[in-house]
Parts: sequence; C-alpha cells; structure tokens
Amino acid sequence: MASRADNIASNLSLANFSKATELKKRIWFTVGALIVFRFLAFVPLPGINPIALKQFLERNAGGVLDFFNMFSGGALSQYSLITLGVMPYITSSIVVQLAASLHPSLMALKKEGESGRRKLNQYSRYGAVFLAIIQGYAALRAAEVQGFAVDPGPLFYVAGLVSLVGGTMFLLWLGEQITSRGIGNGTSLIIMAGIVAQMPTFVSNLFEGGRTGSISGFLIFALMALLVGLILMICFMERATRRLLIQYPKRASQHGMMQADRSHLPLKLNTAGVIPPIFASSLLLLPLTITQFAGNSISPDSAWGSFIVGINQYLGHGKPVFMLLYALGIIFFTFFYTAVVFNPEETAENLKRNGGFIPGIRPGKNTATYLDYVLTRISVIGAIYLTVVCVVPEWVIAQTGVRLFFAGGTSLLIVVNVTVDTITQIQSHLLAHQYGDLIKKAKLKGRMR
Repeated sequence: MASRADNIASNLSLANFSKATELKKRIWFTVGALIVFRFLAFVPLPGINPIALKQFLERNAGGVLDFFNMFSGGALSQYSLITLGVMPYITSSIVVQLAASLHPSLMALKKEGESGRRKLNQYSRYGAVFLAIIQGYAALRAAEVQGFAVDPGPLFYVAGLVSLVGGTMFLLWLGEQITSRGIGNGTSLIIMAGIVAQMPTFVSNLFEGGRTGSISGFLIFALMALLVGLILMICFMERATRRLLIQYPKRASQHGMMQADRSHLPLKLNTAGVIPPIFASSLLLLPLTITQFAGNSISPDSAWGSFIVGINQYLGHGKPVFMLLYALGIIFFTFFYTAVVFNPEETAENLKRNGGFIPGIRPGKNTATYLDYVLTRISVIGAIYLTVVCVVPEWVIAQTGVRLFFAGGTSLLIVVNVTVDTITQIQSHLLAHQYGDLIKKAKLKGRMR
C-alpha cells in the first residue's frame, strides 16, 4: 500500500506548481539573474578592436579558446567584461578541495562542519581573485601580441584588469544570489547558461547544412538520435548508485522492544563528476594554447617552435593520438579525483564510531578495505561511461566534420547534470509546499475539534 508521501509525490502537477508562489518567485529571480549574465556577455572591454578580434578568432578556431568561450557563454569571442567567466573560481575550488583532502590543517578545517566549509569557501574566493588577475593579464597580453588592442599602454592594462576581475567577482556574487534566493546551484546554472547560449548556433549550422545539401538528411537524423541516446545514458548513469547495507545494533524503541536499525550508504557510479574530462582536455589543448597566444613570438624554425608545431599536428581534434590520450586522461583523472574526494578509512571510522557496520564485514580496517574494493569496481564503470560520452562525439566530429557536440561531450554532461539537479530541487520545493498545505489543514481540523 502506498504511503502518504508517495501519494503526494505522485500528485505533483502544473496545478500544484501554480499554487507554489514562493517557488515561482525563486524561478523568476533565477531567470532574471541569467538574463543579466547574458547581457554582460556583450559589454566589451575598453580598448579592444572588434574587427581585428574577429579575424584572430577566425584564424585560431578550435583549441582551448573555443573551450573557454563555451564556458563563458561567448564572452571570450566578444572580449567582454566577463571574459574569464567563473572559471577562476572553479579552478580555485578544485585546488582547495584537493588541498583539503591532502593537507592536515585544511583536512581538520573540513571536518568542522558549516564553519569550516565557510572558511574553505573564503579561501576559494581569495584564490579566484588571484587566478583572475593572472588570467586577466594573460588575456590582455594576448590582445597586445595578437594586435587587436587599440592602445596597449599602462592604462589599457589597469582598466582591463579592473574590468575583468570585477566581472568575475560580480558573477560569483550573482551565483551566490541565485543559490540563496533562486533555484538550483548558481555557479552551475551560470556555466550551463553559457553553454546553452552557444548551442543554437551549432544546431542552426547543422540544419543550414542540410538545407544547402552539404549535410545529408540521414546524417542529421543519426546525429539527433545519437544526441538523444547520450542524454538518456547520462541521465541514467548520473543517478546510478551502489547502495551498501549498513546495520546498527539493536536499540530500545518507544514500545520497549529491541530492534535493529538499517540504512544504506550510497556510492555514486560517477563520483568524479565532470572534472576528469575538463582536466584531460585542458592538458591536451595546452600546446595549442601556447601557440595561439604566443603568436609570432615563437619561430617555427627554432627547436622549441618545431616541437610545438609537431605536437599540434598529433593533438588536433579528431586525431587518433588525441582521442587515445583523451580517453587515458579521463580514466586516470576519474580514479585520481575519486580517491581524493572519497576516503574509505574516514568513512569506515565514522561508521565504527556510530556503531554501524556492513553485514559480514568486520568494522575498522576490513570495512575500509571493502569500501575501497567496491569503489574501485564502480569507478571502472564510471570511467568507461565518461570515456564513451566524451570520446564518441570527438569521433563523430572527426568523421563528419559537424560540431554538434561541442567540447567532446563535456558540455552535454554539464547541461544534463545541472538540469537534472535543478528539476530535483523544483520537485523538492513542490513536495515541501504540499506538505505545508497538509500541515495547515491538520492544524485547522485540530482547532475545529
């Protein structure tokens, strides 16, 4: 027989959504904040020649420039105030998270609860400012070297750095406002909005190719079917978990009976998330990035120049060496980041301290060994899944020349993950709203009695 909670969850509908006024306010606030983000993507930096910038981007299509342009929602192609996007904060957060798992003092800070998380988040913001200054100077230096800076003097660097760092910090503030007053994770939604803003261009190019005859109708249908298949695969795999049964000793209940409590320890199939593809692609695109930003300062006749050119020939998108190293990099970073994020010894110690144990496994060291064994097995499946999702679009791009799946499937992973998480939060708000109505009715009946 279905419980009351199951009946309420099954009755979630548009009618219930229309009654949730607080949820609608949160959604409208989120939409308004994302619109502000899109407007800022078209506010250019002072001292940038748009014609020379467009010519530079056309000459250097592909590589890490397109990768960063995707995450900034096209702001890099405009050299706008938010050219850096939230990538400095993402990079700083990853570094702080890794340091918190390796450094003893930061590890102790992580265990302090909410206050410790606030301090770590503050360190991430400081790191974001530092990285934004470095990346902003590199972007302005590239504008001077490539020739699309109108007057690259000291004033250009000062005004540009203030604008770029201020734009990044404003996006961080906007993301925090979305998280607290809107719906979903603000930083993730800003990244997703930037990716989604670029997708209509690729889809329109695809159908334009079908209209002109450069792309066959069967190929368009096959690409759409592959896109739907990858989305369904991501939705299934990202929600897949390995649930380990945890049993607690018998305790006295309200009726004086002794009963054992049971719960489950969920282990996600993909614990590393989208970090492995981002790290792997960033490392592989590093030589091409050096070539693009250095411009004519590196001579192709020199030893260093010939080495960089040779690497770029093998590490181009769609090349067999690139796809092989990309797959190996994803697998390596999946295991590495999973080992950093999840600590079997700490989890086993927490279970032992609370009196919990896995049936058939001794508490302590044996439990830690078993958790590491299970995590390694499911990480193999997670690594294969990430490799398929990211490498298959690269192979399709190499064979067809159609860039429907941008950045090797990483964008698809981010969009689907953020969408699923946001929908889950909306359902939670609707469920809480229905429970609130149920409690009000129960209180009203109690007063009438």
